[in-house]
Amino acid sequence: MKTLLVFAIALTSLSSFAQSLIAPGARLELVSSQFKFTEGASVDKAGNIYFTDQPNNNIWKYDTNGKLTLFKENAGRSNGTYFDKAGNLVTCADENGQLWSIDKKGKETVILKNFQGHQFNGPNDLWIDPKGGIYFTDPYFQRDYWTRKSPDPDMKGENLYYLPKGKSEPIVVDNQFIKPNGVVGTPDGKTLYAAEIAKGVIIKYDIKPDGTLANRRDFVEDRADGITVDEKGNVYLAGNGVTIYDPSGKKIEHIDVPSKWTANLCFGGKKKDVLFITASESVYTIKMAVKGVE
Repeated sequence: MKTLLVFAIALTSLSSFAQSLIAPGARLELVSSQFKFTEGASVDKAGNIYFTDQPNNNIWKYDTNGKLTLFKENAGRSNGTYFDKAGNLVTCADENGQLWSIDKKGKETVILKNFQGHQFNGPNDLWIDPKGGIYFTDPYFQRDYWTRKSPDPDMKGENLYYLPKGKSEPIVVDNQFIKPNGVVGTPDGKTLYAAEIAKGVIIKYDIKPDGTLANRRDFVEDRADGITVDEKGNVYLAGNGVTIYDPSGKKIEHIDVPSKWTANLCFGGKKKDVLFITASESVYTIKMAVKGVE
């Protein structure tokens, strides 16, 4: 009987272990705590990760060999970032309410600076779809480095926008938010997720062929900042550590992060199986048993 009990416990342990999305034996690894507030993690084609230190107005690079270098100073107070197919880093440069495209040498081009003549609140996060169109959120978070002052922003409403590829004017695809934040889509371009940080809800949409959204519904009740997805369609929420939900909305895992707030995350590394996490003054990595799809 004792042998059977030990065997049953072993099977239970193996079963639980097999279900984890974290690689066997992997632990959270601190990369650095030299920053003021880290954000905007994204990955290039080679697996190098770029992220922002918004208060210090810098963008950093963490390469596939684990080397950390400063990529760009005077970064427009960039927040969310995402790479386009040409290898440019597109950023939410909220210093002046703009979207930037930054080439490999760090030279920026302003690709969007207003909507119908009104300055954006402060573009926060973005995702680029397979067609090259850009979804981005525009909440109002008063910054101490802004010359404009609350409570009278130029833009009325805090919306989710879509900028079709080749167009100079975005469209509002959801105006029902109180304060939108993280946004990400699936690699097939059919599903979009966006965080309503004010209500603590993640919204899920169907993406129509023209980039507009349909079938708006609550995916999960959780307060999140940045969002990413893996190859299995699981959704990763940055906020209180990292919380992972399967495509049906079932919570399947939580990664504790020893910082006040986890702002963003992405998969990187040579095999895209390293989860990179920006968390307040720090950045962390953890090896995963699944890969990212960015």
